[in-house]
Amino acid sequence: MKDGASRILYDYLLKTGMSENVAEYLNMGILLFLVFVLTYILDIIVWKLLRSLSIKLARKSKTNFDNFLVAHKVPRYVAHILPIILLFDLVPLALADFEYAAKIAEKILQVLFVVLAITVVKKVLRSTNGYLKTKPRFRDKPMDSYIQVFMIFMWIIGILTIFAIVTEVSILKFFTALGAGSAIILLLFKDSILGFVASIQVSINDMVRIGDWITFEKYGADGDVVEITLATVKVQNFDKTITTIPTYALISDSFKNWRGMQDSGGRRIKRALIISQKSISFLSEDDIVALQNIQLIAPYLNARNKQIIEYNTQNNANKDLAINGRNLTNLGVFRKYISEYLENHSAINKGMTLMVRQLPPSPQGIPLEIYAFSADKRWENYEYVMADIFDHLFAALPYFKLKVFELPTTLAQ
Repeated sequence: MKDGASRILYDYLLKTGMSENVAEYLNMGILLFLVFVLTYILDIIVWKLLRSLSIKLARKSKTNFDNFLVAHKVPRYVAHILPIILLFDLVPLALADFEYAAKIAEKILQVLFVVLAITVVKKVLRSTNGYLKTKPRFRDKPMDSYIQVFMIFMWIIGILTIFAIVTEVSILKFFTALGAGSAIILLLFKDSILGFVASIQVSINDMVRIGDWITFEKYGADGDVVEITLATVKVQNFDKTITTIPTYALISDSFKNWRGMQDSGGRRIKRALIISQKSISFLSEDDIVALQNIQLIAPYLNARNKQIIEYNTQNNANKDLAINGRNLTNLGVFRKYISEYLENHSAINKGMTLMVRQLPPSPQGIPLEIYAFSADKRWENYEYVMADIFDHLFAALPYFKLKVFELPTTLAQ
């Protein structure tokens, strides 16, 4: 049944000599064309108004959230809502004489509206994610994972709604049939489910944050976490390569997070000098006198040597042999020198563990290990501090008549 403008256009086409069938289809085509042109014009007008309004709000707003909305084209997608609603009213009128086509068109428009609604939600969530990442409180949180989980549920709901629209089957009946195939669904979404559970545990237990330096030997990762999503964690290694780790691996496997070091007062130095056993000896009086010229250990040598002389005198120690009584060794004095040197080093954190310890002898020699913490935790400066300390100690060894272990030239070749 035709009425109004449709009737006038149809009658005019009949007067031109067209058959009823041709006039009917041409009438429908013209009306659809006019509907889409009108919808397009309305879409442009609404978009212009929303853009102008968003610009004004952005200028007055104290936050930059609206900037993210504009950057993700949220106003542009919102502008499509009113034209689609208009199509819901006008398309059935244009297809009034074609009930089957009108029914199909109605379903297509409903599906488009569902997809548009999901798209708008996705854009808003991405805008929210971008905005929250500018806040220190949320910058290191795995917001991408939560958004992906929410979008999975949104798409599931959207797909079910589309299915109900196309098949005209109620969602409740569809869920009933879906229960039988739940095992297959769990298999298909296994990684997503594991990633979702892992993301929650990672966030609740504060295991990893964006920006953390982690070492994950199993996956060859050694660098900073740059992204945490539902399924993967991206790590930018120090050689600028990217390693992708499954999110659930963070709770199922062992990895090292260096955040504790970065949040502490220093970065650990743990390295040993391998002293040749053949160079270790007791100190003679002349050796002690020579070493007393070293300012860092002069007070220690004076006090210690006095104690040793008193002890040997009281116990009638035969000093014709150096092994009798108490004695100072070049290795022991050197160990004391290292300790005093570190105590006076400006780059060492004195409030943390600081010691020089002798490790068990090995076929290569006796390891003399330094265990201390650099006050500067930055990698480049840390390496410089450690190299500076050991440069000095290697150069100081000859003053104590000590040598580091080196393979003989014939063996090294």
